[in-house]
Amino acid sequence: MHPLVPRAPVLLSSVNHIFKYSLPPLSARVSVSRPLRHTFNPAIRINNFRTKTTMGSTNGLAATKPVFFFDIDNCLYPRSAKVHDIMAKLIDEYFAKYLDLPFEEAVKLHQEYYTNYGLAIEGLVRHHEIDPLDYNAKVDDALPLEDIIKPNPELKALLEDIDRTKVTLWLFTNAYKTHGKRVVKLLGIEDFFEGLTFCDYAEQPLICKPDPRMYTKAMKEAGVERVEDCFFVDDSFLNCEKAKEFGWTATHLVEEGLKIPPTPASQFQIQHLRELRDVYPQFFKSRST
Repeated sequence: MHPLVPRAPVLLSSVNHIFKYSLPPLSARVSVSRPLRHTFNPAIRINNFRTKTTMGSTNGLAATKPVFFFDIDNCLYPRSAKVHDIMAKLIDEYFAKYLDLPFEEAVKLHQEYYTNYGLAIEGLVRHHEIDPLDYNAKVDDALPLEDIIKPNPELKALLEDIDRTKVTLWLFTNAYKTHGKRVVKLLGIEDFFEGLTFCDYAEQPLICKPDPRMYTKAMKEAGVERVEDCFFVDDSFLNCEKAKEFGWTATHLVEEGLKIPPTPASQFQIQHLRELRDVYPQFFKSRST
């Protein structure tokens, strides 16, 4: 989950009317009567990541194996790293400076835009004609990540244990590409992933999770046709809830110490990424280490 977060948790009821979610019982399994079909774009490698070529190509390739989508922020590194706290402060300062607001009003408007649109930058672009790439440079890319995020041997061992002959690993973030690539490079895990689907700040309108169009975009870019072949882990309740509704198999990461949701967001819920071995044993070389 990209850490564009308000000071207090966003209540599910405050955004239900926007995305019109319906949460099926935990026991319900996703059933898709007609698999999604897309026309895919060919892919090229840039800096270890596959990226789409010109939109509209009709000679693309489809994946021949399932795809495992990984969120980045507060997922591949722990929430306890406090990146989201630093991010929230930078966003508040940006609102105050570029909208010429008192700080308290800036904080309030930041929270309002995050609640209404899923990303604070969406409100800035929509209502104030802010350049999203300038915002990215002064907020996301200004984070002192080199002082916070370090290589994680346990995470690397987990990813090494995934059998990539059976499943493709793909990054899926609401951040811009520069932030996403920066994080996985600092973690020392960029070579495990075949590609990256990100919120493209250079395109309008901005599309991000949990908008269904973002899940369609991820499938298209990863080259997977069937929702049944999509597996996902994210720390966001809403993102996992929408992924399940979309037809994916989702795992909600609720870090130890955080409040457990009274109703699960998706098919699976874990407290640590190492539990993925038990959730998806079919993708791992070993069940435990």
